[in-house]
Amino acid sequence: MSAAAQRREADDAAPRLTIGEVLAALRGEFPDVTISKIRYLEAEELVHPQRTPSGYRKFSGADVARLRYVLAAQRDHYLPLRVIKEHLDALDRGEPLPGHGAADGSDGGLGPGPVPAEVLARAAGLDEAQLADCVQYGLVTPDAQGRFRAGDLPVARAAAGLARHGIEPRHLRVWRNGAEREAALLEQLVVPVLRARSEEARSRASEQVQELAGLSAQLHSALLEARLREVLDS
Repeated sequence: MSAAAQRREADDAAPRLTIGEVLAALRGEFPDVTISKIRYLEAEELVHPQRTPSGYRKFSGADVARLRYVLAAQRDHYLPLRVIKEHLDALDRGEPLPGHGAADGSDGGLGPGPVPAEVLARAAGLDEAQLADCVQYGLVTPDAQGRFRAGDLPVARAAAGLARHGIEPRHLRVWRNGAEREAALLEQLVVPVLRARSEEARSRASEQVQELAGLSAQLHSALLEARLREVLDS
């Protein structure tokens, strides 16, 4: 029997959890999770708990692991459920994650939780002084313990790359200010959806944010490339 089959057999034999017990297991890491959120993720076919004859959900250890993966991907990487489902489907088939790695802005192996400054700096290729400058100029923000989200890694890596070309963090305020203005504009489109205060509405808002962010990045890249071509052609 393969190792994967042995793990599945052990998981099937282990006691299963009620939805309330799953909520208690997840609340420490994801304080905002609710029973309705778990039910919504089941409705979206991201987790498949067993049902008792009376209709109660029973979650395996693998189900809880999948929920942790989904919640961390939403919290730390702002991934839409459609993309998360593709990742889970790939994992179920034994394939590597689609586009997994530093190039797509993944966590670079840092994991979903907060990381110390030195760990983020090392993963991004910054020295501690450069990371401190990134904090000073609002590019990344540590928590009360001085730790960073794994989602800060793409920003820190970009800052490190630009620093190698002589563009220091203090010069990057123009990017931050532009991003804040874009976010304020896009927020006006998303807030009305969030007023519904349901998990389905929040998921729709997340999908809309991802699409708007992608279009905004596409527009920014196209405008910048066009302007730089003008410089090269002049």
